[in-house]
Amino acid sequence: MFNHSAKKRESSEAKFTEISSHSTPPLRPIDGDKLKRGKLYRLFSSQAKTITFAATLVGISALVSGLLGLFRDRLLASYFGAGSDLDIYFAAFRIPDFIYGILIMGGISAVFLPVFAEYFQRNKEEAWQFTSNLLNVFLILLIFFCGLLAIFTPWLIRFITPGFAPEEKSLAISLTRIMFLSPIFFALSSVFSGVLHYFNRFLAYSLAPILYNLGIILGIVFFVPIFGLPGLAYGVVLGAFFHWAIQIPAAKSSGFKYRPVFDLKFPGLIKVFKLMVPRTIGAAAYHLNLIVITAIASTLSVGSIAIFNLADHLQHFPVALIGASFAIAAFPTLSRTWLSDFKEEFLGSFSSTFRQILFLIIPISVLIFLLRIPIVRFVLGAGEFDELAVQLTAASLGLFCLGIFAFSVIPFLARVFYSFQDTKTPTLIGISSMVLNIILAFFLVWFLSFPNFFSEFMINILRLKSIGDITVIGLPLALSLAGIFQFSLLLSFLKKERGEIGSKEIWQSLWKILLASFFMTLSVCLTLQVVSGLLMQIIFGATVGLLSYLLLTILLKSPELKIIKESIFRR
Repeated sequence: MFNHSAKKRESSEAKFTEISSHSTPPLRPIDGDKLKRGKLYRLFSSQAKTITFAATLVGISALVSGLLGLFRDRLLASYFGAGSDLDIYFAAFRIPDFIYGILIMGGISAVFLPVFAEYFQRNKEEAWQFTSNLLNVFLILLIFFCGLLAIFTPWLIRFITPGFAPEEKSLAISLTRIMFLSPIFFALSSVFSGVLHYFNRFLAYSLAPILYNLGIILGIVFFVPIFGLPGLAYGVVLGAFFHWAIQIPAAKSSGFKYRPVFDLKFPGLIKVFKLMVPRTIGAAAYHLNLIVITAIASTLSVGSIAIFNLADHLQHFPVALIGASFAIAAFPTLSRTWLSDFKEEFLGSFSSTFRQILFLIIPISVLIFLLRIPIVRFVLGAGEFDELAVQLTAASLGLFCLGIFAFSVIPFLARVFYSFQDTKTPTLIGISSMVLNIILAFFLVWFLSFPNFFSEFMINILRLKSIGDITVIGLPLALSLAGIFQFSLLLSFLKKERGEIGSKEIWQSLWKILLASFFMTLSVCLTLQVVSGLLMQIIFGATVGLLSYLLLTILLKSPELKIIKESIFRR
């Protein structure tokens, strides 16, 4: 899927929270007559005052969107099961997702905000001229690019799905061509998102992924009975349109007014293109990585592509809820403080945000690993989704849990580099991570295809003794190991290039987080021994685990508790 894919005293911890909300350069006044508008309009135009509050807003949206995503996947699993239909659907996503990833998420969204901020601080009218020009250029570019790729789709699908039968490839081609419309809507949406980020207006942006998932759900419920499997593709396009349309009113209230300009020599446009090149290469590496994984999975047992993607969506839920929310919310503050030469405030925002992400994501990833089987059975185990698919998806989710902390921090670390307009470093690191992942994927799939000490270890620890073919679990394991490698390199290069990054505070927080997580693990394991029933295991296991983690972090006086509490209540 498209990756379903927060801003701004004398103790050090109080200082970090003060930095996020008071030391940031003041927000620019907004042009327009928005004060005359209704309450709903003003609600869509409201601004967040701190990184944590903005992250909370984005996080709540990610929670709702994630829950809708889980409901979407439950419908998919129930309707189709882990079989060839879902394999075709997920494989057909790869090329449109590639365009979305390299030109939009990897390009426009990554570099637009710093350039727009630079223009807006200098000349508002020029900033809006730049925005319209960018919209027009990318609209024409994507229409041409998607149209060209639609012609060559048959050859591309053959490369992506070498293990598919001819009729499966033919259906994948049809779905891919329909979904080529979605990156066009996402391109328009991403520019508006950048504008809303600058003005700390996260509500409309936060609603966009919710409407995207609603579009897909409408496709499953209403379009599939009429059009068959292509109905899913129509739902994706409808969701992408919703994703763009919901942000238009908030963008207008920020001062945006469309200008019919098309100037390829506009300095800001040239700068965006220059900044996009390395980031686009890095994003291309990531999506090529997914294409290779899809190609490998297509040669394995039927349903392997579906199992990998469904497990990936489950692990993406906490990553989007916490990691992506903080990264998105912190980016405008990081960009403004670095651009305004507020280095101390920049460091404070970085350290505080980094520790908050780890404080939240580590215990959640541990909890998901411990409860992986009841979670998968509860979310996906219905209709055509049989027990074999449940076991393999749960095992894949468990291996994804090894890298959830890394997947959650990587977007934030990358945006730290982007904030001082360094796109080359995270790009090169991303490419090296991709190469490692591809090597590991081929090796682990092969190594798990025959009896040996490692395959026996995996079978025992993941409870797969009744499963004949477990090779698909090599794919999430490879991705997790490569993610940890990428996280480590990003952090190392950041410290090497920028010096002090608050390492002492980070290590002091980390040992408390790990100790509390270990205590939580013991409490959850004991709970699962005395509680039976699918839903009861999830409810009691999660409740006891989170309460035990919270209790120990209070006893250990973890500073992140205070940061989160003060930031939320201060807004």
